[in-house]
This record gives sequence, C-alpha cells and structure tokens, in this order.
Amino acid sequence: MKISGFILVILLSYLIPLQAQNAIELGEVNWLRDIRQAVNSSKQSGKPILILFQEVPGCATCQRYGSEVLSHPLLVEGIEQEFVPLAIHNNKAGEDARVLKLFGEPAWNNPVVRIVDADMKDLVPRLDANYSAAGIADKMIKALNIRKKNIPGYLRLTYEYALAKTSKQMSFSMSCFWEGEKNLGNLEGVLSTEPGFIQGKEVVRVNYNPTVISTGQLIGVARKLDCAKSLFAEEKDLAEGLTVDTELKKSTGFKPDHEPQYYLRHTAYRYVPMLPIQASRLNNLLAKGGSPQSVLSPGQIEFFKFYQAHPSRGEAEAYHQQDFNRAWKQSMGRMKKA
Repeated sequence: MKISGFILVILLSYLIPLQAQNAIELGEVNWLRDIRQAVNSSKQSGKPILILFQEVPGCATCQRYGSEVLSHPLLVEGIEQEFVPLAIHNNKAGEDARVLKLFGEPAWNNPVVRIVDADMKDLVPRLDANYSAAGIADKMIKALNIRKKNIPGYLRLTYEYALAKTSKQMSFSMSCFWEGEKNLGNLEGVLSTEPGFIQGKEVVRVNYNPTVISTGQLIGVARKLDCAKSLFAEEKDLAEGLTVDTELKKSTGFKPDHEPQYYLRHTAYRYVPMLPIQASRLNNLLAKGGSPQSVLSPGQIEFFKFYQAHPSRGEAEAYHQQDFNRAWKQSMGRMKKA
C-alpha cells in the first residue's frame, strides 16, 4: 500500500523508539532546533512559529508535559500541520542560550510555549504555569484566529474535550436510543454518549460539561428533540441540587447496548482511534451524510482509508477504546506492517 508523505512522517515520529527520536521532555512533535530555519519556513508557508522553551533533561513537570501533552496524537498533528514547531532548550549554552536571551525567557525553567510570527512578535500571550492539553490547544486556536486561519474541527474538539475538568451525566429515555444518540451527541458541551437500558427503557447516557451546556439547557434541548420521555440523573448530581420527582429519577442499573454510535459502528470508521467527543459528532454526521473531515484529523482519515482498503483484517474496534494514545500507536503499527 502506498502511504502519503504526511502519514509517513507521523509514522516515523510514533514508531521510532523515543530515545532515537526525541527526549521525553519534547514529546512526539518533530521539532526544528534552528531559529533561522524556523523563520524561513514561517515566511514560506505563512504558518506561525510555535516555540517550546523546555528544560532537557528536565524535571518531572517537564517530562509529564512531553510524555502527555506533547505526545497527544491530535495535538501533535495540530502543531505540525498548522505551525512551524521550534524547540529551544532552556538549560543549554550556545544558540539555545542566545534565543532564550532574545525572548527574555528564564533558564532552567518549567515549560513555556510562545506562538510568534516570522518577525518574532507574539501572536498570543505566552503560555506558562499551565501544563495541560487545554492550555496549549487554547493558544493554538487563538493564534490561528488572529491569523484568520481555519481552525481544524479536530483541534476544536480536542480543546473542548480537554477543557472539561469536571463533567456530569444524565440519561434520557426515548423510542429509539440510536436516533437519540445521534441527536444528543451533536450538542455543544456534550462530551460523549452511550446507548443502553434503565428499568427496561431505551436510554442514552450523556456525559456533558455543565460549564458549556447547563443541565436545564440539556433537558430543554432533549425535550425539543423528543429524546426525554423519562429523565435519569446520577446520584452525585442529585446530591448537588437536582431533585427526584415524577420526571427526574435516580439513575440505577444502567446496562450498555452492544452497538454504541450505531451509524459509526457500521462503517470502517469503527477501527479508527478517536476521542469520545469525536465519535459522538461523527456518528451524527454519518447519519446525516455529512463530512467526516470536519471532526477528524488528517491522520485519522488516513487510518480510515487504510481500514477501508483492508476490510478482512479483523481488527478490534478502536473508536471507543479508553486509551486513545495506545490505540493510535497500534493503528500506526498495523499500517506500517501492511
């Protein structure tokens, strides 16, 4: 099978042993190490420069940032596709020290990210003391907005999913949970959906970010969509103020259905690793005949094409696996062996 140049680069970054590719503090991004090269690339491509000032070798915070945030497959794609990545070691002499001084960055410091134009001017305030996926995704999106660039759908969803520090759950009964899952899974603030049964009723369990969509708003929309014949809330949420009445009941004995994201599951997309929020949105798009490119990354589209071309491989479903990074690396390995 012929593999595109883009996916080959991604393959190499994930399949070469970490010690031979990057120090753990740098994650899985293919960084440039020369500021002049980064500036030239920015001028030619029109892409902003994303600079990581990082201690290498570094402390536990530096290592976690590299192994978790900078190894998140969708953030890696976003950085490499939408920006010119440049890594500057903040504990080295020579050129690294010169660049550090140029930007007034402290030496021997925790990770700092700056996004600048080709003239080294900040597009957004520097990111420091925030070592989360949501933190860097937020800066990336804001920088692209300032440059009037299109924001990839997968990057928006990665940010939305990472932003939800806390979430709530409610279950809604309806005549057909596959249709209900399709409708509720497309709502902004909904992080994931799962069809199942409670007290013999077909329900959709909705995991949502209450800071984006309130419980009242979610219930209101569900009713308008005819997806709220009965309402079930988690006990912990009832303790926080929701009350049990004739409409709202305590959610007990949820039994999941064997076909989550029904419309997605009946395509080759079921083998593609994705975030739960992507699966919920994609399930809706496939039911309506929409474009998967609006929620999936280029790498995920490549996975789909691969599995579509190898329908008899008998791979395990990946779209609802909890360990997203592991599922991603497994798919990369299968593509390499093909």
